[in-house]
Amino acid sequence: QVQLVESGGGLVQAGGSLRLSCAASGRTSSNAMGWFRQAPGKEREIVAAIGGHGRSTYYADSVKGRFAISRDNAKTTVYLQMNSLKPEDTAIYYCAAREGSLVYASTTLYSYWGQGTQVTVSS
Repeated sequence: QVQLVESGGGLVQAGGSLRLSCAASGRTSSNAMGWFRQAPGKEREIVAAIGGHGRSTYYADSVKGRFAISRDNAKTTVYLQMNSLKPEDTAIYYCAAREGSLVYASTTLYSYWGQGTQVTVSS
């Protein structure tokens, strides 16, 4: 069983930066992990994902060039560095893990989820 705990959310002005962390319990170095977000009234969507052992990454078009996902397998932690934040990035951000090592964009392919951390970007 994998447990995920997110941290690092908060309130930031447009153009600012935040770094989210996701601490995982258990052995997750071979699991693909992802960051998703859900804004009020909208469906949960993928932001970025990283494959097992960091072999591949995926980014939503809306965050390419601004966000970067990375993982520290020794610490079983996944990070999401968010730069040039925009008000439309405001959402609850969730960390997720799946059983396989390949990255996918669909929420249905991720079995483990954290509780989420709020990110609010003011204009």
